[in-house]
Amino acid sequence: MQYDVASIIRGYAQGYFLMADDDDNLGWYGSNERTLIPLDDRFRYPKSLQRVLNQNRFQVAINRDFLAVVTGCANRKPTWISPSLQEIYWLLYQTGYAYSFETWQDDKLAGGILGIVIGSAFIGESMFFNIPEGSKVAMVKLVERLRIKEFKLFDAQMMNPHLARFGAYIVDDDEYNSLLKMALQIPCSLI
Repeated sequence: MQYDVASIIRGYAQGYFLMADDDDNLGWYGSNERTLIPLDDRFRYPKSLQRVLNQNRFQVAINRDFLAVVTGCANRKPTWISPSLQEIYWLLYQTGYAYSFETWQDDKLAGGILGIVIGSAFIGESMFFNIPEGSKVAMVKLVERLRIKEFKLFDAQMMNPHLARFGAYIVDDDEYNSLLKMALQIPCSLI
């Protein structure tokens, strides 16, 4: 199946995100509220995670194994990351929009976060771990990277208890679209 990168990016830039149903039918979804990860001093994490960070058990990489991160994110039941959506992520990666932010322990992929970059917005699609704490360390290191690179928005789409521990908060659709519009005007690079 052929996908049009410009149309896909336009959909994300308008505040929508792609999901697939159980039959691999893709659809655009919006929400009355969005979950954001703070890029300021509201970002926090458990003290136990600080001990893990101090141990330097994980190395960080960007796009070292993009496909493995996509596969890791899709490896759950049920999943909304269908084969078609995996193809789209690969296309977005090849055209410079999709990224995997990864943690490694020796030569083993410990965890990762899959996201799309448009302007100074990082739109987090999914995350996973193979080694305990792998995705949590990825989250902390990704936020550090987004701060250094002067990103304005980290969209996590939907709230869950894991994200709440990092200070994630909910904004309504109007505020989200305003923040997204501003972030789209400022070019940033994750690398």
